[in-house]
Amino acid sequence: MSVGEREELEAVVAARAELGSDYEPVLADSFLERLEKQAALRGKSVSRAREHRTVTPLILGSLGIAIPLMAVAGSAAGLAGVALVCAAIVIVNVVAMRR
Repeated sequence: MSVGEREELEAVVAARAELGSDYEPVLADSFLERLEKQAALRGKSVSRAREHRTVTPLILGSLGIAIPLMAVAGSAAGLAGVALVCAAIVIVNVVAMRR
């Protein structure tokens, strides 16, 4: 439990002591809602970090492969070959990102 969460819990307990047990369900529900929102935000940040770690090697790898492919395509087919290689790399990266 973080310091902020602990302080919030202490504030809820103090409010319950002042207001009485009639307001206990309302106070508990509001505190739990805040905790659930914070947990959801933490989950999103963790999933973004995981996604970043899995996508970065693909992007860097496709850029590394693109350099020699564009050189070969440029010398063999000219500008049309370079454009075709670039389009293929974009398509591969877009499809991988949507997985």
